[in-house]
Amino acid sequence: MGIRKLKPTTPGQRHKVIGAFDKITASTPEKSLVTGKKSTGGRNNTGKMTMRYIGGGHKQKYRFIDFKRNKDGVPATVKSIEYDPNRTSRIALLYYADGAKSYIIAPNGLEVGQTVVSGSNVAPEVGNTLPMANIPVGTIIHNIELRPGQGAKLVRSAGAFAQLISKDGAYAIIKMPSGETRKILAACKATVGAVGNSDHGLEKSGKAGRSRWLGRRPHNRGVVMNPVDHPMGGGEGRASGGHPRSRNGLYAKGLKTRAPKKHSSKYIIERRKK
Repeated sequence: MGIRKLKPTTPGQRHKVIGAFDKITASTPEKSLVTGKKSTGGRNNTGKMTMRYIGGGHKQKYRFIDFKRNKDGVPATVKSIEYDPNRTSRIALLYYADGAKSYIIAPNGLEVGQTVVSGSNVAPEVGNTLPMANIPVGTIIHNIELRPGQGAKLVRSAGAFAQLISKDGAYAIIKMPSGETRKILAACKATVGAVGNSDHGLEKSGKAGRSRWLGRRPHNRGVVMNPVDHPMGGGEGRASGGHPRSRNGLYAKGLKTRAPKKHSSKYIIERRKK
């Protein structure tokens, strides 16, 4: 998956860098795996705006992704690689040998026509899902479960990957994309390989309109507001706003917000780098 830099024929094109769609092989999604998706505009069930700067955007359909991969021992053929508006990574349509269909997140190097399979005794090859107890140490993985059978929760965005660095009894020790090293039960499943579309981080929108297509409205800074609206607002001229803080007064730089008694702290061996 490459990127395209466009010629500066308009001001919006001048700085635009977008992903190339050369690896995508289907333009319409599988109808049985799609449902309508309602846009909230940042409002809750009473109509009150609870999240600012959300609204508009192109209509999107939700694709059901199989994060559990629990059809063990049934081989599946990759039918197509598709675009998904709900995530940064690409998705792959699988046709199982028993007639079932499902979408998975497309790992790097997965090709149309390739066969993938899940289960405890499968080979640790790209696209295959198996418990971390059966994955060799040093393997690059993604789509990691936090609890057995729960479905993948970690390492799902474009270009992301974790590494299985060792095993300690019932636990596997994982180096996360953030730099954090932590324990996860070795019975949890993970998929071999890195998530595809790794050039996503190089993209530049080029104009404000592309943010509007994604449903992001203009985001105004706290220092330009009045004191009634934000702790950093007010003052004569372009005042600095004082110490950076959030709208409800929490310091934005350096304040530890993690709960000191959080139960998962005992599984973290080394915290992510600041």
